[in-house]
Amino acid sequence: MKKIKTLQCIRCGKDHKLNDTKYNCTACGGNLQVLYDYNLIKKRLNYDVLKDNREHSIWRYLDILPVASIKNVPPVQVGWTPLYKAEKLGAEAGVNNLYIKDDGRNPSASFKDRASAVVTARALEMKEKVICCASTGNAASSLACLTGSLDMKTMIFVPETAPAAKVAQLLVFGATVIMVKGTYDDAFELCLKASAEYGWYNRSTGINPFTREGKKTCSFEICEQMNWETPDKVFVSVGDGNIISGIWKGFVEFHRLGIIERLPQLVAVQAERSDSIKRAFESGTDVQPVSGVTVADSISVSLPRDGMAAVMAIRDSGGFAVSVTDAEILAAIPRIARGSNVFAEPAGAATYAGLLKAVKEGKVKDNESVVLLISGNGLKDIQSAMKSVGKPFVIKPDMAELKKLVADNALA
Repeated sequence: MKKIKTLQCIRCGKDHKLNDTKYNCTACGGNLQVLYDYNLIKKRLNYDVLKDNREHSIWRYLDILPVASIKNVPPVQVGWTPLYKAEKLGAEAGVNNLYIKDDGRNPSASFKDRASAVVTARALEMKEKVICCASTGNAASSLACLTGSLDMKTMIFVPETAPAAKVAQLLVFGATVIMVKGTYDDAFELCLKASAEYGWYNRSTGINPFTREGKKTCSFEICEQMNWETPDKVFVSVGDGNIISGIWKGFVEFHRLGIIERLPQLVAVQAERSDSIKRAFESGTDVQPVSGVTVADSISVSLPRDGMAAVMAIRDSGGFAVSVTDAEILAAIPRIARGSNVFAEPAGAATYAGLLKAVKEGKVKDNESVVLLISGNGLKDIQSAMKSVGKPFVIKPDMAELKKLVADNALA
């Protein structure tokens, strides 16, 4: 494709042609990023083109995606999820201009559909027959969803602790599910070995450079939905680091194309026992493994596979990182729901928990515009949601019993 200039290594800077490697840098093994001929793309993609485009999905940005045409894209709408002004939630947090980007509205109820859509389209263009993925749940269920009706076999590796709702999605869409007795990192390593052994195309985060390309489309949408303005800060929950690096790439590319005039600060939110990227950013050292244990399974990662790119995104945006406890994450679930009508899974709710902490620490001004990325729907993990709220009342179908309940609990 003429629009792709190079696949450049994030670590050593080596350039690769599109067909030189499927995955990592051939010199140092580092992660790759796709760089385009931006002068060429400027002629095809600009404000005037976008404002008249009636394609409301990620494919409205086809000119800056690593896919030749829409011929091989999965037949469901991915992207163009709503951006809500959350006035009540913002007032509670002390932020006047708070927005919720609800990516739980994607086909598999996860932000990860953006990456899976692009990777699946790439796989079809390369005539791959088997695609595999290691995931804590969302990336896997996303891939299974988007390949469900396609002539392609999907092999999924998840840790044995993956939430039942996500495993159900995998099985419903027809994927072959391999549950690994271990952590996400164990599942990742086994998937990596399997893809090398059997020649399966690997969609896994931190291996496939095209996942970031799908994820950057969220930034494009935010700019359009805010009337071509850029928010002051974007809060992103972080596990492997691929989402926040993709979000940053999207803003940078729109800026490079002249579509937006300024760039936002990115705020990485991590669970306190899965905070290796925060530690690396604040210490200036390499990303080191941590326990990775957290109720927010989607960001439960011991050793982030795209950690370097994540640290670079935080640093280059002039942003910062915060960590939150599991208790703070769970408490944020009903607060987001009651303050913005959005049901978030733990990883998505972590962004609000992170905002509250950042406001308390004086790192967010009350007049700044802030976007919280809600990366997955709460139905993904009902057990965690139930931990954050009380139990329902149970009574007999009797009016007298109802009256007693109402009186005893001051419900009327």
